[in-house]
Amino acid sequence: MMDFVLEAWVSSWIERARAGWMLGEGQRWKPGEKLKLLFAGYNGTRNTGSDVRPEETLRQLRHILGTENVEFSAMSQNFELTRGYFAGAEQVHLPDVFPPFLAREIPKHHGVVVVEGSAFKSKFANALTTMIIGSLGLAAAQNKLAVGYGSEAGQMDPTVARMCARYCKSSLIITRSEESRTVLRELGVPTELGTDTAWTFEPLPPEYGRKALTDAGWDGKLPVLIVCPINPFWWPVKPSLVKYAASAITGAYKDSHYRTVYFHKSGHEVDAAFERYLTAIAKAVGAFQQRRRVFTILVATEALDARACRRVSEKLGGGLPVFTSEEHDMYQMVSILRTGKMMASSRYHGIVTSMPALVPSAGITMDERIRNLMRERGHQDLLMTVDDPELEGKLLAALEKLSCEGEAIATGIAQTVVRNLKVMARMGVYFEEEVQRRYPEFPTRRGEWSWEDYLPPMGQGLRELVAAYG
Repeated sequence: MMDFVLEAWVSSWIERARAGWMLGEGQRWKPGEKLKLLFAGYNGTRNTGSDVRPEETLRQLRHILGTENVEFSAMSQNFELTRGYFAGAEQVHLPDVFPPFLAREIPKHHGVVVVEGSAFKSKFANALTTMIIGSLGLAAAQNKLAVGYGSEAGQMDPTVARMCARYCKSSLIITRSEESRTVLRELGVPTELGTDTAWTFEPLPPEYGRKALTDAGWDGKLPVLIVCPINPFWWPVKPSLVKYAASAITGAYKDSHYRTVYFHKSGHEVDAAFERYLTAIAKAVGAFQQRRRVFTILVATEALDARACRRVSEKLGGGLPVFTSEEHDMYQMVSILRTGKMMASSRYHGIVTSMPALVPSAGITMDERIRNLMRERGHQDLLMTVDDPELEGKLLAALEKLSCEGEAIATGIAQTVVRNLKVMARMGVYFEEEVQRRYPEFPTRRGEWSWEDYLPPMGQGLRELVAAYG
């Protein structure tokens, strides 16, 4: 019911915008003005991937459009958790109850850019997808720029799918997979094929990650095995006033409470599936440690993953270091990830952000994101699913392969990184063309440009990869 209320509320605002009943309706960019863009996403929860993506999108689009020509704003759910992020952009607070915020904030801008990866799916939260559709729909209703940048689409509940079809048909969604394009095309939403935007991210230097591990007991010599578990079974998050009231009065639903009126999926089946998944990972890692001398760490690239990491550490005797995004910002976290000699991860961006450092990785997936990435790399043999009854044995085999065939795996990773850099550059071209279509007088660049010119400035490591594999 609460999901339906949010969906109806956002739809009503979009319909009002279409009818011209909103303050600021029809305000368009005029020559001589800076192009004001609002970047919409799930930022400010210490989800490393959701913070890295807008960081790199802002850098890329500012580089393409010209710093002197733009004025960017980025949503954040907690300013303390995004302090020092999104340089040069104003941060605006996205509240949990967001429809009035969208109606108030979007008229202040000339367009919206969605920087959330899991934007069009019901897997995680209909509320998040409703916010994304609302942001694009309100901008499009006011005849403004409305672009999804590196977005993923999957199964959507019928009401949300109808919203997407109705309100995103005047947007441009640049997806990060062909499968996502298929989902959106069936709804009549215009698309182009792109990729994720985390490929160009530059963390703190390697010295930071090495020192963090040394402080945790690493001798500086043993190969580092990084494990990134999650709770894949407690999604989606849904709003519930009944649970909220019960939680406030009696303390019920404490373990499944996400925040305010939002609660994770819970129950015996969820707990049992989670326990099987954690046990399989712990047993596989334990068996691998018996065969190979490694320094194993657990990494929570999303603050919510800390519990899963600590549980795996406990199952292995309680002595394994746990690094969480609660304690490390995205620059620190990715530096830590890139110290790895091998990785097993259920976090998509745990894998993506480690790939520019050529860390051999295996994926334990809950949805299509890691599956698509492993297929692109040609590493389907390093892919498992979170609910596979044979997860323990398959993960142990994958870890052995990472240990024995790491160099060959790294070569495939390097080729994939460079290929995605080129696709990310093409996304910049699509975006520039969409700006020209919406605002023909906007001063875009002239002359001939190489594909690298459509990327933000890259670090030395990426430049070397491009030179070697470009």
